[in-house]
Amino acid sequence: MPAPATSPPFTETSSARLRRGGWPAVTAVTLGIFSIVTTEILPIGLLTPIGDTFGISDGTSGLMMTLPGLLAAVAAPTVTVTTGRLDRRHMLCALMLLLALANFLAAIAPGYWLMMVSRVLVGLVIGAFWSIGASLASRLVPEAQAGRATAVIFSAVPLGSVLGVPAGTLLGQLAGWRSVFVAMGVLTLAVLGALVVSVPPLPPQQVTRLTVLRELLGTSRVRVGLLATFLIVMAHFGTYTYVTPFLADVTHAGPRLITVFLLAYGAAGIVGNFLAGAWVRRRPRGTFAVAACLLAAATLLLPVLGTGKTGALVLLLVWGAAYGAVPVCSQTWFVTAAPRAPEAASVLFTSSFQATLSLGALAGGAVVDAASTTVVMTLGGIVATLAVAAVLRSPRRAPGPSRA
Repeated sequence: MPAPATSPPFTETSSARLRRGGWPAVTAVTLGIFSIVTTEILPIGLLTPIGDTFGISDGTSGLMMTLPGLLAAVAAPTVTVTTGRLDRRHMLCALMLLLALANFLAAIAPGYWLMMVSRVLVGLVIGAFWSIGASLASRLVPEAQAGRATAVIFSAVPLGSVLGVPAGTLLGQLAGWRSVFVAMGVLTLAVLGALVVSVPPLPPQQVTRLTVLRELLGTSRVRVGLLATFLIVMAHFGTYTYVTPFLADVTHAGPRLITVFLLAYGAAGIVGNFLAGAWVRRRPRGTFAVAACLLAAATLLLPVLGTGKTGALVLLLVWGAAYGAVPVCSQTWFVTAAPRAPEAASVLFTSSFQATLSLGALAGGAVVDAASTTVVMTLGGIVATLAVAAVLRSPRRAPGPSRA
């Protein structure tokens, strides 16, 4: 793979490279994001038992999903700016310790109020860790390997869905939902140890200030990235949140078959993530457009071809591969738009992604309640088509180096 010309240089000292860094550090950061993603979406499989424990409805339990995303959107710029002069290694470790605390608080929560406190902490961790960790690949490995390292880091997103959530749901069925959060707390502490051992000192290369973020928002390529990310994430979470009832009501798939379908979707997401990682540095515009186009096609065709099990499975595989490419495409788009301010670019990526995640799920729910899962799939496909148009209307070449 050719060296990505837009990545910041690999400037850590030779002694630091020998002692720490490299692929072990990339693996540790990937495990950190895996822990975060799994913790964030774990309640999807545990809503009913948690609601039964605290005597609340499924709708109220659903706040465990909405709240972290909204807080992450605010925490991404706030925490990153206020801690801009701190060593990023120290920040990653502190955030992982905070995530462990959040999981243990959830495990011992005597009432729903403490569970929500736990989810507030999760939201803070999501926003700050993503903003810092997603842009570190080029500081941990040589520049020529940065694209592959970025893809490895973002593989944690589909892995959280494929491995983390099903495993957590199974453990909850066997030993109770509290045991799941205990297990996540222990895993998070193990990841903390891996970060301490493998990640080198990472003093900030440039302090991220609000003025830097404002300057980035003034560039046309960043604005296109924000619009495309908003549309594609809105389309995905407005539809995927309700894919299980669609498969049950329209495809007439049973619970076991739905589980198989969703596992296949997640596996396709891993493939899509690595394919995008191989292509996006050379063709960010084309890769992003193809991912959005495939997602639009899958959701638009699902009400037509998804009435049969074979058609539904094929479209879910296409959908999974397409969405697996979205996070790495969006992150790379922002970083190439601001090559001298990668952390600030990650802040914009994280905030836009997390805010739209929550908004998409809420909007999709409103459509499902007012109409049906078939309608929400169709509307999601239309929104994804708008994302394709936004990407294709962008300039073919990134602007010159940012002055940020």
